[in-house]
Amino acid sequence: MKKTILLLLLVTSFANAQKTEKNKINQTLDTWHRAAAEAKIDDYFNAFTPDAVYIGTDANENWTKDDFYTWAKPFFDRGTTWNFKALERHIFFDKTEKIAWFDELLDTQMKICRGSGVLVKVGKEWKIQHYVLSMTIPNDEVEAAIKIKAPIEDALIAKLQKK
Repeated sequence: MKKTILLLLLVTSFANAQKTEKNKINQTLDTWHRAAAEAKIDDYFNAFTPDAVYIGTDANENWTKDDFYTWAKPFFDRGTTWNFKALERHIFFDKTEKIAWFDELLDTQMKICRGSGVLVKVGKEWKIQHYVLSMTIPNDEVEAAIKIKAPIEDALIAKLQKK
């Protein structure tokens, strides 16, 4: 009986700890998105690890934190950035609970987008190490999207194949 109670307490403690960490990650990501909407560049970029990577919706957008900062700074300086709000989010942990990955659906000026990424625990804080933003395309509209993308991306495909 004592072993059962101890096991139950351990499982409950683990579940509560994971729930607390999920809440911290949700807060980190929501605060990060809000920092962009409010054009708070320091808050936005401080959410990243120093070696973070941001991958945007364009095939050419694969940035280090520093490169992304350089690209984004004029938008923040003008006070006109982007405003993403999470519609849903799923968070998962590795066995150490010091690495988490997530996916989220976002309400954006581009309509629904999908964000996904990896966070690492630095001290007591969660930091974004890798983020990917993708536009969603309804399956029935894929052919129309391909027609729009083809002239631009065919040239990029040819260039990348030559590397």
